[in-house]
Amino acid sequence: MTDLLWIIPVSYLLGSLPFGYLVGRLRGVDITAHGSGNIGATNALRTLGPVPALIVLAGDMGKGVLAVWLGQAFGPPAAPLLAALAVLAGHGWSIFLGFRGGKMIATSLGVLLMLSPQVTAGAAAVWAIVVALTRYVSLGSILAAVAVPVLFAALGFPPGYIVFAGVIAATVIYKHRSNIARLRAGTESRLGRRSKK
Repeated sequence: MTDLLWIIPVSYLLGSLPFGYLVGRLRGVDITAHGSGNIGATNALRTLGPVPALIVLAGDMGKGVLAVWLGQAFGPPAAPLLAALAVLAGHGWSIFLGFRGGKMIATSLGVLLMLSPQVTAGAAAVWAIVVALTRYVSLGSILAAVAVPVLFAALGFPPGYIVFAGVIAATVIYKHRSNIARLRAGTESRLGRRSKK
């Protein structure tokens, strides 16, 4: 259990690394002041272009992968889920950005890849279908997050995984509350529309 004393804070600090903000700054852009103001790959795509967005996506996914790996390699059985919670909390409320942060989708994808490739594939399929039909990345992300606890339950995972996924799904919905308001108003940006700011 003593390993949790370093796994959890290290995972949080990993999550706190704001790749979208850092990549934007390298290009002379404060990504938080453009587009949706989010530090994730979607806003990076609209604001910075495809190559920076891919870098942001890889960085955000990578920190999720690394945190869960630390839990799996060095911690007790509960450590992977606790590390996952910590890295997602870091991304959503980064200590380096005054406890502001992203909407946790790419980092959640990295976490899920380590916890269950099958659940990852199912959630990715939900995201891809919704985005293909609507071109709303936010809607695809919300529905994919909601699908995750259902998929964990359907595949017979222990209750801890289902509770973990439910907490993350609720947090993702909370983080997307401004997107939900824009979806309801019909003003949400669609994929492929670059920010003009």
